[in-house]
Amino acid sequence: MTTIEKTTATAKANSLTSGRLPEATPWIVLAASWALMAVVFAFANIGNPVGDFNIAATVFLGTALFVLAIYVISTIVEGQRKAADRFVTAIVSAAFVVALLPLISLLFTVVVNGLTRFDIEFFTYSMRNVIGEGGGAIHAVYGTLLITLAATIISVPIGLMTSIYLVEYGSRSRLAKAITFFVDVMTGIPSIVAGLFAYSLFVVFFGPGISNGFMGAVALSVLMIPVVVRSSEEMLRLVPNELREAAYALGVPKWLTIVKVVLPTSIAGITTGVMLAIARVIGETAPLLLTAGYTQSLNLNLFEGNMMTLPVFVYNQYANQGTSPDAAIARAWAGALTLILIVMVLNLAARAVAKFFAPKTGR
Repeated sequence: MTTIEKTTATAKANSLTSGRLPEATPWIVLAASWALMAVVFAFANIGNPVGDFNIAATVFLGTALFVLAIYVISTIVEGQRKAADRFVTAIVSAAFVVALLPLISLLFTVVVNGLTRFDIEFFTYSMRNVIGEGGGAIHAVYGTLLITLAATIISVPIGLMTSIYLVEYGSRSRLAKAITFFVDVMTGIPSIVAGLFAYSLFVVFFGPGISNGFMGAVALSVLMIPVVVRSSEEMLRLVPNELREAAYALGVPKWLTIVKVVLPTSIAGITTGVMLAIARVIGETAPLLLTAGYTQSLNLNLFEGNMMTLPVFVYNQYANQGTSPDAAIARAWAGALTLILIVMVLNLAARAVAKFFAPKTGR
């Protein structure tokens, strides 16, 4: 062994007595704490379904054990002063983990229960003529994508042009203040009210009893528009005025400045806002029950007939379990998992689009 190797080995051997813990120590202690709690709760859950495993308690108690362990280890190795600093850092990190506990528990429960029916049949068959076991949700997946796409096509141009007016043209006018007030009011309306509005609107023109996917898209657009307006407005306000003034100094018209300078600069934030609006409405059930209705068959026509969506599918499977309750509950969990995955894929796609269209900066 060379002198350099001996020195390195000695440094590693003395790292725990040198007055400073290795950088990876907190992560190792946290992982060990969670693993220990997971083993304890796994033994306590022997004989029960995997879905009954208490993931929230595991993470919470594991995090509490981590706070105590890192404080004791740091006190022994680094001294009281450094241990107090690590203790406060661990407390802040633990508070963040506790805030995430509902999300962690939700995702764990949905994934564990949803995987039982997350198969090829679920994504290739509808519920037509299915009474007990079997069947799938392909009709609900298509319905969700089509209705959400139609709602996005309606909402994004209206919301974006409204935000452009509020920021670029009428920022100090009475009309702009009135629009801002009503947008804030629309942000907080219950979703069932949006469904009732869309249903009433179509009843006026087409008579009672009408139900189709486009009605559902209109109802969702009522919920999407205020989110798009507020998020796009904030992003447009973040664009430096110097960029606008530079374009005006070169003789560029205002509309072209907005199209070529303002919008490309804020496109990443606008895309994120649009995705937030989509995530806001893609899981709505009440307005779609009133407008799009529900069906057991595949329908790709937005303008004719009932159209099933994943939120309504989940609700219907849970509320009307039929002759095989276990199969219906399994389909409901699989539908919920599919909905979560769709939202995740859309968010990843939005990040990719925002990164691609974001202004390129050089040295």
